[in-house]
Amino acid sequence: MSKFIIQVNGAAYSSSASYNAYQFSRAALESGHEIVRVFFYQDGVFNTSSLNSPASDEFDLTRAWIELSEKYRLELVNCVSAALRRGIISETEAKENQASHWNMHAPFTMGGLGELVTGLESADRLVSF
Repeated sequence: MSKFIIQVNGAAYSSSASYNAYQFSRAALESGHEIVRVFFYQDGVFNTSSLNSPASDEFDLTRAWIELSEKYRLELVNCVSAALRRGIISETEAKENQASHWNMHAPFTMGGLGELVTGLESADRLVSF
């Protein structure tokens, strides 16, 4: 079985990138492969916003990532600089910056490109969407 790092560069509803990454990840995990972590980069950080609110008859991609994470104990990491640049802020970042609100949904966490690089050391493949 293979070990993957998944890099998501596309926002939840602006392209098919995130949906394709989710489908690939789900299929890989169901087939017995391992995903070291999913790294949300560039506009991919928009997947992690608790303010995403699709219509009730639409697929909720943010919720799907969360459920996949809970089922497989999958690490979901946002690139902190890409997130902050795009207005996605965690509770920790909000406290550090004296902001009264945050919008990054748990269990997504913030991390740097180092998280991507260290994951590559233990993964067989990087799959980027």
